Amino acid sequence: MGSLDEVKLPESGYDEYVTYLKRRIRQLELQVRTLEADKERLERELSRLRMEMSRLRQPPAFAGNVIELLDDERAIVQNYNGPRFVVRIAPWIERDKLKPGSRVALDQRTMAIVELLPTEKDPSVLGFEVIDKPAVTYADIGGLERQIQEIREAVELPLKHPDLFERVGIEPPKGVLLYGPPGCGKTLLAKAVATQVSATFIRVVGSELVRKFIGEGARLVHELFELAKEKAPTVIFIDEIDAIGAKRMDETTGGEREVNRTLMQLLAEMDGFDPRGNVKIIAATNRPDILDPALLRPGRFDRLIEVPLPDFHGRLEILKVHTRKINMKGVDLRIIAEMTEGASGADLKAIATEAGMFAIRARREYVTQDDFLKAVEKVLGAEQRLAQAIAMHEVMYG
Repeated sequence: MGSLDEVKLPESGYDEYVTYLKRRIRQLELQVRTLEADKERLERELSRLRMEMSRLRQPPAFAGNVIELLDDERAIVQNYNGPRFVVRIAPWIERDKLKPGSRVALDQRTMAIVELLPTEKDPSVLGFEVIDKPAVTYADIGGLERQIQEIREAVELPLKHPDLFERVGIEPPKGVLLYGPPGCGKTLLAKAVATQVSATFIRVVGSELVRKFIGEGARLVHELFELAKEKAPTVIFIDEIDAIGAKRMDETTGGEREVNRTLMQLLAEMDGFDPRGNVKIIAATNRPDILDPALLRPGRFDRLIEVPLPDFHGRLEILKVHTRKINMKGVDLRIIAEMTEGASGADLKAIATEAGMFAIRARREYVTQDDFLKAVEKVLGAEQRLAQAIAMHEVMYG
């Protein structure tokens, strides 16, 4: 068989053959580019896996704290419960974030600082933060106009308009103490503030800060305030503060001494040398008479707000709040407000609920005056009977 020159093809055959070869060349070039891209991708993946394997083969690092920074290259560190070392600082560590007290990772062989670690916090402290703000507004609180105004001035204004205090030349109050009988709206006020201010809201019950082992409660208080500073602006609400804030006695048991340590840590955090910035504290108690005087002095709780039992006007406003969505016929709330002297806001809410239950029991879709009268007798009458039973028990058994 001869060469291509010897083969006599029609001129149209040469054109088709050349077109075919060009198309084939383009296909092969595309395949080469695809294979080269796959090769680069696989090389990157191989490099990543090698680096990952290298990291996994590295020995674990020690966790420690920075005691003192000597210069930009050296620092004094301490392994937990161990000796102190003068070590080198790795060049990739950001110097502005490295401060005394910072948690760091230390190389096992050289003890050099190789990584910055996040601040250690107790998981229960992180659980104190309220993620979903309560759906309570000032409009849901009846009969406490003066208290609402005072708490807005002490908590809401400094967070929203700090320039007002700068122009006047005064410092805003650090803390607010709400005190009064149970069921009068102290927690509602704190929830309304949390809804209104664009700030992190941290709620903790005083008894949750009491711990069994020495120093645990104080550490919990310190970490609580550290979390508040990190997430500033922040509102800390301590409910039932008398659980840790009772008056300190000379003769105490081991448990009472631990509670006193927790209280002293709280006092130090509230009145420390470091400014707390945009961190405001609201506390609530039913027993202001047993609180330690150190808590009540100016500079800690600067504003004491009494939330008393509502008067006639207050009871009427509370009843209006709790009956806004109730379908009523022929109900005069003024009469109910007159009958419920000495009742708390919680009692009035229970009366509105019980009146609705009487209507449901009668298979009606509306509430009448008679339903409210029965509800008053049921709620307040039960409280009176319970009080009488307690008094009788005390007389019989001392």
